Amino acid sequence: MKRELDEEFIKWLSSKKGEDAKMLEFRLKSFAMFKSLDNPTFGPEIKLDFNKINYYKSDSDKVTNKWEEVDQNIKNTFQDLGVIEAENKYLDGVSNQYESEVVYHKNKTDKDIIFMSTDDALKKYPELFYKYFNTLVKFDENKYTALNGALWSGGSFIYIPPHTKLDRPLQSYFRIDSESLGQFERTIIIVDDYAELEYIEGCTAKSYSTSSLHAGVVEIFVGKHARCRYSTIQNWSTDVYNLVTKRAIVDESGLMEWVDGNIGSSVTMKYPSCILQGDNAVGSSLSIAYAKNNQQLDAGAKMIHLGKNTKSNIISKSIAESGGLSNYRGLVKITKNATNSIAKVKCDTLILDNISSSNTYPKNIVENDSSTLEHEATISKVSEEKLHYLMSKGLSEDKCKELLVMGFIADFKKELPMEYAVELNRLIKD
Repeated sequence: MKRELDEEFIKWLSSKKGEDAKMLEFRLKSFAMFKSLDNPTFGPEIKLDFNKINYYKSDSDKVTNKWEEVDQNIKNTFQDLGVIEAENKYLDGVSNQYESEVVYHKNKTDKDIIFMSTDDALKKYPELFYKYFNTLVKFDENKYTALNGALWSGGSFIYIPPHTKLDRPLQSYFRIDSESLGQFERTIIIVDDYAELEYIEGCTAKSYSTSSLHAGVVEIFVGKHARCRYSTIQNWSTDVYNLVTKRAIVDESGLMEWVDGNIGSSVTMKYPSCILQGDNAVGSSLSIAYAKNNQQLDAGAKMIHLGKNTKSNIISKSIAESGGLSNYRGLVKITKNATNSIAKVKCDTLILDNISSSNTYPKNIVENDSSTLEHEATISKVSEEKLHYLMSKGLSEDKCKELLVMGFIADFKKELPMEYAVELNRLIKD
Protein backbone atom coordinates (compact mmCIF):
# COMPACT_ATOMS: atom_id res chain seq x y z
CA MET A 1 0.00 0.00 0.00
CA LYS A 2 1.37 3.43 -0.97
CA ARG A 3 2.00 5.82 1.90
CA GLU A 4 2.74 9.55 1.89
CA LEU A 5 6.45 10.38 2.20
CA ASP A 6 6.73 12.22 5.50
CA GLU A 7 8.40 11.85 8.89
CA GLU A 8 5.75 9.40 10.06
CA PHE A 9 6.52 7.15 7.11
CA ILE A 10 10.26 7.29 7.91
CA LYS A 11 9.53 6.32 11.52
CA TRP A 12 7.24 3.50 10.37
CA LEU A 13 9.91 2.13 7.99
CA SER A 14 12.64 2.20 10.63
CA SER A 15 10.35 0.52 13.16
CA LYS A 16 9.32 -2.17 10.67
CA LYS A 17 12.98 -2.98 10.14
CA GLY A 18 13.67 -3.11 13.88
CA GLU A 19 16.44 -0.52 13.70
CA ASP A 20 18.24 1.27 16.51
CA ALA A 21 17.65 4.91 17.46
CA LYS A 22 20.86 5.97 15.73
CA MET A 23 19.62 4.81 12.33
CA LEU A 24 16.22 6.44 12.82
CA GLU A 25 17.95 9.72 13.61
CA PHE A 26 20.05 9.36 10.47
CA ARG A 27 17.00 8.67 8.33
CA LEU A 28 15.12 11.71 9.64
CA LYS A 29 18.16 13.94 9.15
CA SER A 30 18.51 12.66 5.59
CA PHE A 31 14.83 13.25 4.87
CA ALA A 32 15.09 16.85 6.04
CA MET A 33 18.06 17.33 3.72
CA PHE A 34 16.18 15.76 0.81
CA LYS A 35 13.35 18.27 1.19
CA SER A 36 15.81 21.19 1.22
CA LEU A 37 17.80 20.22 -1.89
CA ASP A 38 16.94 20.83 -5.54
CA ASN A 39 17.53 18.52 -8.48
CA PRO A 40 20.99 18.61 -10.09
CA THR A 41 21.62 21.60 -12.33
CA PHE A 42 23.54 19.52 -14.89
CA GLY A 43 22.63 16.56 -17.06
CA PRO A 44 19.15 15.45 -18.19
CA GLU A 45 16.06 17.11 -16.79
CA ILE A 46 14.47 15.10 -13.99
CA LYS A 47 10.67 15.15 -14.20
CA LEU A 48 9.71 13.00 -11.23
CA ASP A 49 6.47 13.49 -9.35
CA PHE A 50 7.47 12.46 -5.83
CA ASN A 51 3.80 12.26 -4.80
CA LYS A 52 3.20 9.37 -7.19
CA ILE A 53 6.06 7.11 -6.10
CA ASN A 54 5.60 4.11 -3.81
CA TYR A 55 8.62 4.32 -1.51
CA TYR A 56 8.50 0.83 -0.03
CA LYS A 57 7.06 -2.50 -1.13
CA SER A 58 7.88 -5.92 0.23
CA ASP A 59 6.36 -9.24 -0.81
CA SER A 60 8.31 -11.18 1.80
CA ASP A 61 9.13 -10.61 5.46
CA LYS A 62 12.18 -12.86 5.54
CA VAL A 63 15.34 -13.69 3.64
CA THR A 64 15.83 -17.35 2.77
CA ASN A 65 18.61 -19.45 1.26
CA LYS A 66 16.17 -21.98 -0.21
CA TRP A 67 14.40 -21.24 -3.48
CA GLU A 68 11.50 -23.50 -2.50
CA GLU A 69 10.70 -21.03 0.31
CA VAL A 70 10.49 -18.06 -2.08
CA ASP A 71 7.09 -16.99 -3.41
CA GLN A 72 6.53 -18.92 -6.63
CA ASN A 73 5.88 -15.82 -8.76
CA ILE A 74 9.08 -14.18 -7.51
CA LYS A 75 11.04 -17.38 -8.07
CA ASN A 76 9.67 -17.62 -11.61
CA THR A 77 10.79 -14.05 -12.30
CA PHE A 78 14.38 -14.80 -11.29
CA GLN A 79 14.23 -18.12 -13.13
CA ASP A 80 13.19 -16.37 -16.35
CA LEU A 81 16.00 -13.83 -15.90
CA GLY A 82 18.56 -16.63 -15.74
CA VAL A 83 19.62 -15.70 -12.22
CA ILE A 84 19.10 -19.15 -10.69
CA GLU A 85 21.04 -20.87 -13.46
CA ALA A 86 23.93 -18.42 -13.07
CA GLU A 87 24.02 -19.08 -9.32
CA ASN A 88 24.44 -22.80 -9.87
CA LYS A 89 27.14 -22.50 -12.51
CA TYR A 90 29.29 -19.45 -11.93
CA LEU A 91 29.01 -17.86 -8.48
CA ASP A 92 30.32 -18.18 -4.92
CA GLY A 93 27.35 -16.32 -3.47
CA VAL A 94 24.19 -14.47 -4.49
CA SER A 95 21.81 -11.88 -3.12
CA ASN A 96 18.54 -11.22 -4.94
CA GLN A 97 16.43 -8.17 -4.17
CA TYR A 98 12.80 -7.96 -5.28
CA GLU A 99 11.21 -4.53 -4.90
CA SER A 100 12.45 -3.09 -1.58
CA GLU A 101 13.88 -6.15 0.20
CA VAL A 102 16.35 -8.97 -0.33
CA VAL A 103 14.25 -12.14 -0.68
CA TYR A 104 16.92 -14.76 -1.38
CA HIS A 105 20.51 -14.87 -0.20
CA LYS A 106 23.06 -17.67 -0.24
CA ASN A 107 26.77 -17.69 0.55
CA LYS A 108 28.24 -20.74 -1.18
CA THR A 109 31.93 -20.25 -0.44
CA ASP A 110 33.64 -21.83 2.55
CA LYS A 111 35.93 -18.80 2.91
CA ASP A 112 35.62 -16.76 6.12
CA ILE A 113 33.82 -13.73 4.67
CA ILE A 114 30.76 -11.63 5.51
CA PHE A 115 28.18 -11.47 2.73
CA MET A 116 24.60 -10.56 3.63
CA SER A 117 21.93 -7.96 3.11
CA THR A 118 22.84 -4.53 4.41
CA ASP A 119 19.81 -4.61 6.72
CA ASP A 120 21.10 -7.80 8.36
CA ALA A 121 24.62 -6.37 8.66
CA LEU A 122 23.28 -3.43 10.67
CA LYS A 123 21.79 -5.87 13.19
CA LYS A 124 24.55 -8.49 13.29
CA TYR A 125 27.68 -6.32 12.91
CA PRO A 126 26.67 -2.81 14.05
CA GLU A 127 30.21 -1.64 14.91
CA LEU A 128 31.60 -2.72 11.54
CA PHE A 129 28.54 -1.32 9.76
CA TYR A 130 28.76 2.15 11.30
CA LYS A 131 32.52 2.26 10.76
CA TYR A 132 31.91 2.47 7.01
CA PHE A 133 28.29 3.55 6.48
CA ASN A 134 27.88 7.14 5.19
CA THR A 135 31.65 7.77 5.32
CA LEU A 136 32.45 7.68 1.60
CA VAL A 137 29.13 8.82 0.13
CA LYS A 138 27.64 11.43 2.46
CA PHE A 139 23.87 11.73 2.75
CA ASP A 140 23.94 15.47 1.98
CA GLU A 141 25.86 15.31 -1.32
CA ASN A 142 22.78 15.65 -3.50
CA LYS A 143 19.02 15.24 -3.44
CA TYR A 144 19.17 11.52 -4.21
CA THR A 145 21.90 10.52 -1.75
CA ALA A 146 19.71 12.25 0.84
CA LEU A 147 16.64 10.31 -0.35
CA ASN A 148 18.61 7.08 -0.18
CA GLY A 149 19.74 7.95 3.34
CA ALA A 150 16.13 8.40 4.40
CA LEU A 151 14.72 5.32 2.68
CA TRP A 152 17.55 2.84 2.10
CA SER A 153 16.41 -0.77 2.09
CA GLY A 154 18.24 -3.89 1.00
CA GLY A 155 21.51 -3.97 -0.87
CA SER A 156 24.61 -6.04 -0.08
CA PHE A 157 27.15 -5.83 2.72
CA ILE A 158 30.44 -7.60 1.98
CA TYR A 159 33.61 -7.89 4.03
CA ILE A 160 36.57 -9.81 2.60
CA PRO A 161 39.24 -10.41 5.30
CA PRO A 162 42.97 -9.84 4.66
CA HIS A 163 44.73 -12.25 2.27
CA THR A 164 41.40 -13.80 1.18
CA LYS A 165 40.60 -14.47 -2.46
CA LEU A 166 37.33 -15.98 -3.65
CA ASP A 167 37.39 -18.58 -6.40
CA ARG A 168 34.30 -17.18 -8.13
CA PRO A 169 32.36 -13.89 -8.12
CA LEU A 170 29.63 -12.79 -5.76
CA GLN A 171 26.47 -11.40 -7.37
CA SER A 172 23.51 -9.23 -6.43
CA TYR A 173 20.45 -8.84 -8.63
CA PHE A 174 17.90 -6.03 -8.26
CA ARG A 175 14.42 -6.32 -9.74
CA ILE A 176 11.51 -3.85 -9.87
CA ASP A 177 8.17 -5.40 -10.81
CA SER A 178 5.75 -2.74 -9.51
CA GLU A 179 4.48 0.45 -11.07
CA SER A 180 5.91 3.76 -9.78
CA LEU A 181 8.21 2.06 -7.29
CA GLY A 182 11.23 3.65 -5.65
CA GLN A 183 14.14 1.29 -4.98
CA PHE A 184 16.87 2.52 -2.63
CA GLU A 185 19.36 -0.24 -1.96
CA ARG A 186 22.56 0.50 -0.03
CA THR A 187 25.70 -1.52 -0.79
CA ILE A 188 28.88 -1.47 1.30
CA ILE A 189 31.93 -3.48 0.25
CA ILE A 190 35.18 -3.75 2.24
CA VAL A 191 38.08 -5.59 0.61
CA ASP A 192 40.77 -5.71 3.28
CA ASP A 193 44.55 -5.70 2.76
CA TYR A 194 45.87 -8.19 0.17
CA ALA A 195 42.34 -9.53 -0.44
CA GLU A 196 40.50 -9.82 -3.77
CA LEU A 197 36.85 -9.66 -4.80
CA GLU A 198 34.93 -9.83 -8.05
CA TYR A 199 31.36 -8.60 -7.65
CA ILE A 200 28.60 -8.59 -10.28
CA GLU A 201 25.42 -6.51 -10.22
CA GLY A 202 22.39 -6.99 -12.44
CA CYS A 203 19.36 -4.66 -12.67
CA THR A 204 16.05 -5.00 -14.52
CA ALA A 205 12.51 -3.68 -14.26
CA LYS A 206 9.10 -4.39 -15.74
CA SER A 207 7.84 -1.67 -18.06
CA TYR A 208 4.95 0.63 -17.08
CA SER A 209 3.51 3.91 -18.35
CA THR A 210 4.50 5.82 -15.21
CA SER A 211 7.98 6.52 -13.89
CA SER A 212 9.85 4.47 -11.31
CA LEU A 213 12.97 5.56 -9.44
CA HIS A 214 16.17 3.70 -8.65
CA ALA A 215 18.44 5.72 -6.36
CA GLY A 216 21.10 3.40 -4.98
CA VAL A 217 24.29 4.21 -3.12
CA VAL A 218 27.48 2.11 -3.24
CA GLU A 219 30.50 2.60 -0.97
CA ILE A 220 33.62 0.49 -1.61
CA PHE A 221 36.80 0.38 0.49
CA VAL A 222 39.87 -1.23 -1.11
CA GLY A 223 42.75 -1.96 1.28
CA LYS A 224 46.50 -2.08 0.74
CA HIS A 225 47.51 -4.31 -2.17
CA ALA A 226 43.85 -5.37 -2.43
CA ARG A 227 41.78 -5.68 -5.57
CA CYS A 228 38.09 -5.19 -6.33
CA ARG A 229 36.24 -5.49 -9.61
CA TYR A 230 32.62 -4.31 -9.73
CA SER A 231 30.74 -5.24 -12.92
CA THR A 232 27.25 -3.94 -13.70
CA ILE A 233 24.82 -4.65 -16.50
CA GLN A 234 21.81 -2.34 -16.14
CA ASN A 235 18.77 -3.10 -18.25
CA TRP A 236 16.09 -1.01 -16.56
CA SER A 237 12.89 -0.49 -18.50
CA THR A 238 12.46 2.87 -20.24
CA ASP A 239 10.22 4.30 -17.48
CA VAL A 240 12.94 4.14 -14.80
CA TYR A 241 15.00 7.08 -13.54
CA ASN A 242 18.37 5.58 -12.60
CA LEU A 243 20.12 8.09 -10.31
CA VAL A 244 22.98 6.29 -8.57
CA THR A 245 26.08 7.31 -6.62
CA LYS A 246 28.95 4.80 -6.64
CA ARG A 247 32.33 5.53 -5.09
CA ALA A 248 35.47 3.64 -4.06
CA ILE A 249 38.49 4.68 -2.03
CA VAL A 250 41.72 2.83 -2.74
CA ASP A 251 44.65 2.43 -0.35
CA GLU A 252 48.36 1.90 -1.11
CA SER A 253 48.98 -0.29 -4.19
CA GLY A 254 45.30 -1.25 -4.31
CA LEU A 255 43.27 -1.67 -7.50
CA MET A 256 39.63 -0.73 -8.16
CA GLU A 257 38.00 -1.64 -11.47
CA TRP A 258 34.54 -0.50 -12.59
CA VAL A 259 33.01 -2.36 -15.55
CA ASP A 260 29.73 -0.59 -16.25
CA GLY A 261 27.07 -1.34 -18.86
CA ASN A 262 24.05 0.94 -19.25
CA ILE A 263 21.48 -0.37 -21.72
CA GLY A 264 18.10 0.63 -20.31
CA SER A 265 16.28 3.35 -18.29
CA SER A 266 14.58 6.57 -19.30
CA VAL A 267 17.24 8.72 -17.62
CA THR A 268 20.54 7.58 -16.16
CA MET A 269 22.94 9.74 -14.18
CA LYS A 270 25.81 7.58 -12.95
CA TYR A 271 29.52 8.32 -12.58
CA PRO A 272 31.45 5.54 -10.77
CA SER A 273 34.34 7.14 -8.90
CA CYS A 274 37.72 6.22 -7.48
CA ILE A 275 39.57 8.16 -4.80
CA LEU A 276 43.18 7.01 -5.18
CA GLN A 277 44.24 7.73 -1.64
CA GLY A 278 47.31 5.55 -1.22
CA ASP A 279 50.61 5.75 -3.10
CA ASN A 280 50.70 3.54 -6.21
CA ALA A 281 46.92 3.04 -6.13
CA VAL A 282 45.23 2.26 -9.45
CA GLY A 283 41.69 2.96 -10.65
CA SER A 284 40.01 2.06 -13.92
CA SER A 285 36.57 2.47 -15.47
CA LEU A 286 35.38 0.75 -18.63
CA SER A 287 31.81 1.60 -19.58
CA ILE A 288 29.24 1.57 -22.35
CA ALA A 289 26.03 3.56 -22.63
CA TYR A 290 23.55 2.59 -25.36
CA ALA A 291 20.70 5.09 -25.74
CA LYS A 292 17.69 4.53 -27.95
CA ASN A 293 14.32 6.26 -28.40
CA ASN A 294 13.32 8.42 -25.39
CA GLN A 295 16.48 7.47 -23.47
CA GLN A 296 18.94 9.95 -21.98
CA LEU A 297 22.04 8.27 -20.58
CA ASP A 298 24.42 10.64 -18.83
CA ALA A 299 27.25 8.44 -17.61
CA GLY A 300 31.00 8.47 -17.14
CA ALA A 301 33.55 8.23 -14.35
CA LYS A 302 35.54 10.23 -11.83
CA MET A 303 39.15 9.69 -10.75
CA ILE A 304 40.67 11.69 -7.89
CA HIS A 305 44.45 11.25 -7.46
CA LEU A 306 45.69 11.92 -3.93
CA GLY A 307 48.61 9.51 -3.52
CA LYS A 308 51.94 9.58 -5.31
CA ASN A 309 52.55 7.44 -8.40
CA THR A 310 48.83 6.75 -8.81
CA LYS A 311 47.33 5.67 -12.12
CA SER A 312 43.85 5.88 -13.61
CA ASN A 313 42.31 4.82 -16.90
CA ILE A 314 38.83 5.72 -18.19
CA ILE A 315 37.45 4.14 -21.36
CA SER A 316 33.92 5.22 -22.24
CA LYS A 317 31.90 3.83 -25.16
CA SER A 318 28.70 5.70 -26.12
CA ILE A 319 26.14 4.56 -28.67
CA ALA A 320 23.08 6.54 -29.80
CA GLU A 321 20.25 5.30 -32.01
CA SER A 322 16.60 6.10 -32.84
CA GLY A 323 16.74 9.56 -31.27
CA GLY A 324 18.59 8.57 -28.08
CA LEU A 325 21.01 10.83 -26.20
CA SER A 326 24.16 9.26 -24.80
CA ASN A 327 26.61 11.53 -22.95
CA TYR A 328 29.98 11.09 -21.29
CA ARG A 329 30.51 13.25 -18.20
CA GLY A 330 33.72 12.78 -16.27
CA LEU A 331 36.25 14.28 -13.90
CA VAL A 332 39.95 13.55 -13.50
CA LYS A 333 41.83 15.48 -10.85
CA ILE A 334 45.51 15.00 -10.06
CA THR A 335 46.15 16.94 -6.87
CA LYS A 336 49.27 18.85 -5.91
CA ASN A 337 50.69 16.04 -3.76
CA ALA A 338 49.90 13.26 -6.26
CA THR A 339 53.27 13.58 -7.95
CA ASN A 340 54.39 11.34 -10.80
CA SER A 341 50.82 10.22 -11.47
CA ILE A 342 49.37 9.15 -14.80
CA ALA A 343 45.79 9.47 -16.05
CA LYS A 344 44.26 8.48 -19.39
CA VAL A 345 40.77 9.17 -20.74
CA LYS A 346 39.41 7.74 -24.00
CA CYS A 347 35.86 8.49 -25.15
CA ASP A 348 34.49 6.75 -28.25
CA THR A 349 31.07 7.51 -29.69
CA LEU A 350 29.07 5.66 -32.34
CA ILE A 351 25.97 7.38 -33.78
CA LEU A 352 23.73 5.13 -35.84
CA ASP A 353 21.38 7.64 -37.52
CA ASN A 354 20.65 11.32 -38.14
CA ILE A 355 18.28 11.91 -35.21
CA SER A 356 20.46 10.75 -32.31
CA SER A 357 23.20 12.65 -30.48
CA SER A 358 26.07 12.29 -28.06
CA ASN A 359 28.10 14.81 -26.10
CA THR A 360 31.28 14.73 -24.05
CA TYR A 361 31.73 16.81 -20.90
CA PRO A 362 35.23 16.17 -19.55
CA LYS A 363 36.83 18.06 -16.69
CA ASN A 364 40.55 17.43 -16.35
CA ILE A 365 42.70 19.06 -13.67
CA VAL A 366 46.44 18.61 -13.03
CA GLU A 367 47.92 20.47 -10.07
CA ASN A 368 51.57 19.39 -10.29
CA ASP A 369 54.13 19.39 -13.08
CA SER A 370 55.45 15.83 -12.68
CA SER A 371 52.21 14.11 -13.69
CA THR A 372 50.60 13.47 -17.06
CA LEU A 373 47.00 13.37 -18.25
CA GLU A 374 45.91 12.27 -21.71
CA HIS A 375 42.44 12.73 -23.17
CA GLU A 376 41.31 11.28 -26.49
CA ALA A 377 37.87 11.40 -28.07
CA THR A 378 36.51 9.91 -31.31
CA ILE A 379 33.10 10.17 -32.96
CA SER A 380 31.95 7.75 -35.65
CA LYS A 381 28.75 8.02 -37.60
CA VAL A 382 27.34 5.14 -39.58
CA SER A 383 26.93 6.56 -43.05
CA GLU A 384 24.44 5.48 -45.67
CA GLU A 385 27.40 4.39 -47.82
CA LYS A 386 28.66 1.96 -45.14
CA LEU A 387 25.21 0.48 -44.63
CA HIS A 388 24.63 0.19 -48.36
CA TYR A 389 27.95 -1.64 -48.79
CA LEU A 390 27.20 -4.13 -46.01
CA MET A 391 23.63 -4.65 -47.19
CA SER A 392 24.95 -5.37 -50.68
CA LYS A 393 26.52 -8.49 -49.14
CA GLY A 394 23.05 -9.83 -48.34
CA LEU A 395 22.63 -8.52 -44.80
CA SER A 396 19.60 -6.65 -43.50
CA GLU A 397 20.00 -3.09 -42.21
CA ASP A 398 19.37 -4.21 -38.62
CA LYS A 399 21.96 -6.98 -38.92
CA CYS A 400 24.50 -4.50 -40.32
CA LYS A 401 23.99 -2.16 -37.38
CA GLU A 402 24.22 -5.07 -34.97
CA LEU A 403 27.60 -6.10 -36.41
CA LEU A 404 28.92 -2.55 -36.17
CA VAL A 405 27.80 -2.22 -32.55
CA MET A 406 29.26 -5.59 -31.56
CA GLY A 407 32.61 -4.64 -33.03
CA PHE A 408 32.48 -1.26 -31.29
CA ILE A 409 32.00 -2.81 -27.84
CA ALA A 410 34.27 -5.85 -28.29
CA ASP A 411 36.79 -4.58 -25.71
CA PHE A 412 34.03 -4.10 -23.15
CA LYS A 413 32.65 -7.62 -23.63
CA LYS A 414 36.07 -9.14 -23.02
CA GLU A 415 36.02 -7.78 -19.47
CA LEU A 416 32.68 -9.36 -18.56
CA PRO A 417 32.14 -12.83 -17.10
CA MET A 418 31.03 -15.19 -19.85
CA GLU A 419 27.36 -15.38 -18.86
CA TYR A 420 27.10 -11.58 -18.73
CA ALA A 421 28.78 -11.19 -22.12
CA VAL A 422 26.16 -13.54 -23.55
CA GLU A 423 23.39 -11.57 -21.84
CA LEU A 424 24.80 -8.29 -23.20
CA ASN A 425 24.75 -9.72 -26.73
CA ARG A 426 21.08 -10.64 -26.29
CA LEU A 427 20.12 -7.24 -24.90
CA ILE A 428 21.78 -5.35 -27.73
CA LYS A 429 20.21 -7.60 -30.38
CA ASP A 430 16.79 -6.98 -28.78
